[in-house]
Amino acid sequence: MENSSQESHFRSENSVTHESPYPLYAMAVCGQRIAVGSFIEDYTNRVDVVSFEPESLSIKTHPSLSFDHPYPPTKLMFDPNSSSRKSSSNRHLLASSGDFLRLWDVGDSSIEPVAVLNNSKSSEFCAPLTSFDWNEIEPKRIGTCSIDTTCTIWDIEKGVVETQLIAHDKEVYDICWGEARVFASVSADGSVRIFDLRDKEHSTIIYESPQPDTPLLRLAWNKQDLRYMATILMDSNKVVILDIRSPTLPVAELERHRACVNAIAWAPQSRRHICSVGDDSQAFIWELPLPPVAGPNGIDPMSMYSAGSEINQLQWSPAQPDWLAIAFSNKMQLLKV
Repeated sequence: MENSSQESHFRSENSVTHESPYPLYAMAVCGQRIAVGSFIEDYTNRVDVVSFEPESLSIKTHPSLSFDHPYPPTKLMFDPNSSSRKSSSNRHLLASSGDFLRLWDVGDSSIEPVAVLNNSKSSEFCAPLTSFDWNEIEPKRIGTCSIDTTCTIWDIEKGVVETQLIAHDKEVYDICWGEARVFASVSADGSVRIFDLRDKEHSTIIYESPQPDTPLLRLAWNKQDLRYMATILMDSNKVVILDIRSPTLPVAELERHRACVNAIAWAPQSRRHICSVGDDSQAFIWELPLPPVAGPNGIDPMSMYSAGSEINQLQWSPAQPDWLAIAFSNKMQLLKV
């Protein structure tokens, strides 16, 4: 994709759709396996693991690979060690966030709960977790974020809290690892902060919302070029591109969505490409100049796709970089890039 030509549309003839009995939100992709989580306003929700058959361009359901989940999962993620493998027949560890951080063992024909991790030191109850990220370099480490303003780093092999950091003034909505011991977070206080576990007393603010206290909802760190991050603001049609070497001011703002942006993901195999999806039912892939400086008329997306309704979620799998997964209404759709 690094040298891709200009295209106006995804190859819609190569889209594959999975229809669920319930609205979908959380998604995780691991090779040909895809976990999808329901978004039902009730205690009992579901997670289903389906498999993508690229030869027949179909999605196969597995009734035995489905389980009840307390509350809608706010995020699902497979162990990054297994996410790089293309086989769909190995055992995989799946993590979910909601009322707690939960780990699940996904086999060929069954799913077993492994652990329920509570980051509260004083209660058997845990403040709801808004998101988490699994450390690709040190997969024993997961970072969670919560409405109680904390970021908690877990050693999941030992099942213990490695450290808990409080730097934000309000709810923390997303967290993302950059290096083995460096992560960033975004919050309802409108800031992007970077933390280094080797210096837990300090964090660095690299961006703040232009309007005070406008929440930042999502954060994506460019794994192919750690100088760059992207974030989105609540009720905003912009994707804000940041260069951590130049704090405070965005290096570019992507403004072609006609409604609020809901999710962002950098291309796993290219440092110049990022995808965004939003309430305008659009999925855009953007090709950023390097350095990513916008001209007077801004930056246009290089590819676009129109879904049937508002797109809530997006995943771009390292193991299958030619395919994007989006979630809207009760559908999960794979798009050929």
